[in-house]
Amino acid sequence: MQISENNDFTKRLEAIIDTAIDGIITMNDKGIVESINPSAAKIFGYAPEEVIGNNVNMLMPPPTKREHDQYIKNYLETKTRKIIGIGREVLGKKKNGEIFPFRLAVSEVILDDRIIFTGIIHDLSEVTKAREEIQVLNKQLEIKVGERTYELEKVVNQLLNTNAALENEIKERKEIENRLKENEEELIQSLEKEKELSELKSRFVTTASHEFRTPLTSILSSASLIGKYPEAFQQANREKHIERIKSAVTNLTGILNDFLSLSKLEEGKFTVNFGEVKLEKLCMEVSLETKGMLKDGQIIEHNVIGEDKTVFSDERILKNILFNLISNAIKYSDATINCHIVINEENFEIHIKDRGIGIPVEDQKHLFTRFFRAGNVTNIQGTGLGLNIVRRYVDLLKGQISFESIHEEGTTFSIIIPLNKLK
Repeated sequence: MQISENNDFTKRLEAIIDTAIDGIITMNDKGIVESINPSAAKIFGYAPEEVIGNNVNMLMPPPTKREHDQYIKNYLETKTRKIIGIGREVLGKKKNGEIFPFRLAVSEVILDDRIIFTGIIHDLSEVTKAREEIQVLNKQLEIKVGERTYELEKVVNQLLNTNAALENEIKERKEIENRLKENEEELIQSLEKEKELSELKSRFVTTASHEFRTPLTSILSSASLIGKYPEAFQQANREKHIERIKSAVTNLTGILNDFLSLSKLEEGKFTVNFGEVKLEKLCMEVSLETKGMLKDGQIIEHNVIGEDKTVFSDERILKNILFNLISNAIKYSDATINCHIVINEENFEIHIKDRGIGIPVEDQKHLFTRFFRAGNVTNIQGTGLGLNIVRRYVDLLKGQISFESIHEEGTTFSIIIPLNKLK
């Protein structure tokens, strides 16, 4: 009965070893292989009978192959462990000559008064490949962050130049005021204008400083933290910080676009270029460009009603209007956003509707004022320039803009633009 139980145990043990995912090799105190499971044979590319009975150093590349027998001899004499009972990453040699990394854990077993060594082998080829790919990706990310930083520096320098131009304008107005001292009414008007420009400069510097600081801090912290996750299993952590960097760069791009657009409009450098505009194609482009801003479950629905769904207008201005209003709707709501365009005989209408936080009644009269932000959005990033820029774009197309909003229920912006008949 005892013999039968031992046979059953032996069979179970053999089945476990033969089906193990990791490789298992046993050898005697001379380094001669006594057994090798299918996983180990597959890892090294040998048939089991090609390995059993041979010195295990046939699976090692130089110089480890030459040193292995001496290592076993030293261990048996001194019991000083370098791998046995510890485990480490080593290199192996396959039948086809390929050198590859694997994790080796060796244990010593005394069986029937003789020493047997058991090696557990875990192939690290895929892990090493993934590690190398991660290093390449990290290098590419560093380059990309460097490029973005350089672009940001260029735009910030443009902003500083604009600010310098604004200071020069204030200085010129002061000189005009000195020449108009005899006319009290004109002097008062000039002083009011100076006050307005000073306030504009102050709000510009304050807004730019505040809006740049947050995303730049996020980029810096995320870029620093990425380096703390070098292992393959930490990919999720790296991706989280990469997404934070992408989001911060997107926010910076939007802020810079607002400032540059305002600068061009203020300086009268924005020209209108009429041409055929396919509205459905334009809507699709804006939807794709704002897709990355959408929150979970949020979608954009658009439809165009008209005979050929084509108008003669400025495509760039229309795209800027749609992008600004739709990105605002995404920012201030969580539900579906509707973009509805109707082409009539004399004009075409654009309606952007969201079901978001709405605009408080007391703030609605100031909505198109530059740098103005409603009281219920102070915790949401923004410059307060978007709607002012949209109104200026609409003015360039000789159109009209209006809105209806209910606090906590949503907002609809409506734009009517006359059709240009000069096709």
